[in-house]
Amino acid sequence: MRRSSEDTKALILAAARERFAADGYERATIRAIAADAAIDPSMVMRYFGSKEKLFAAAADVDLRLPDLAGLPRETVGTALISHFLDRWEDDEGMMILLRTGVTNEAVAERMRGIFADQLGPLVAGLHDDPAQVPLRSGLAAAQVLGMALCRYVLRLPPVAAMSREEIVHWLGPTLQRYLVG
Repeated sequence: MRRSSEDTKALILAAARERFAADGYERATIRAIAADAAIDPSMVMRYFGSKEKLFAAAADVDLRLPDLAGLPRETVGTALISHFLDRWEDDEGMMILLRTGVTNEAVAERMRGIFADQLGPLVAGLHDDPAQVPLRSGLAAAQVLGMALCRYVLRLPPVAAMSREEIVHWLGPTLQRYLVG
């Protein structure tokens, strides 16, 4: 059975996401990704050109941030942490970025860009002082990324064992303060 180019590309991306998430950027190879997708490595290169371009496509993450401006102001911290818990638990791309961003500068830069470009405008819509937006966005990102690293990558026992409700209870007020406090 012959696959369309879109199907082949999707197959490669799925294999790449799994391989990058499991092995990280440095250890993942084009050959291993091609083997996972049951295709020739030349097909990976044909569609993506390089490991860097394949990674960029595999880690193209839209945070899909909710419109917090429409919520009661006192609930934005809880809404944001709930949203991020959903994203970390449902999106392999987020895990790829987290795992590889701590060891690869190019990936770390990509992650900084994603959070600045997507979280910054959300915070700007909630806060009247534009000078504070980068600081507040950075603190919110640090809180969310730190939680994700401890819960999903390091599996730090107290954090990994917490229920979703407990995390929202503990981190919601902190994010609230960063966002609008």
